[in-house]
Amino acid sequence: MPATKYYPPPAFAFSVGVAAASSPVLTGNIDASFQEVSGIDSKVDIQEVVEGGVNSFVHQLPGVTKHSNLVMKRGYVARSSDLATWAGQSIGSSLGSAIVTKTICVFLLGPDGKALVTWTFNNAWPVKWEVGALNSTDSSKVLTQSLEFSYTTVTTEMAAK
Repeated sequence: MPATKYYPPPAFAFSVGVAAASSPVLTGNIDASFQEVSGIDSKVDIQEVVEGGVNSFVHQLPGVTKHSNLVMKRGYVARSSDLATWAGQSIGSSLGSAIVTKTICVFLLGPDGKALVTWTFNNAWPVKWEVGALNSTDSSKVLTQSLEFSYTTVTTEMAAK
């Protein structure tokens, strides 16, 4: 039987969903159309341990797993939205009330529109909200906003074949 050729999926076909942390089911309005998602990475810190009397090497042991913040960019939304309200409550707060965490899912989509890979970011909360530069000399640019999220864990799920 001949092997089928494999082609890596394109990076432009993706969607984002946001759900309450207590209910990781994505329901309601999709208020999360983004042009770019980055920061999907994990890294294990290395603990170096020097063994007394052994000068030829240093033991390298696994430490804590760290993640970059999840960064999502899109055209600026100049109206009220659930995502903007959540970001405002977290970033613009005086921490007089608890920060609300949510589950964010990023879906890499195949040609049929079904998820090939799902990254699930648990206990996510907004830590930065940035509006792109206003520039009167470039009329072809769209005003963008960037939202950055911290989270506790990320899981990856591949679609069944």
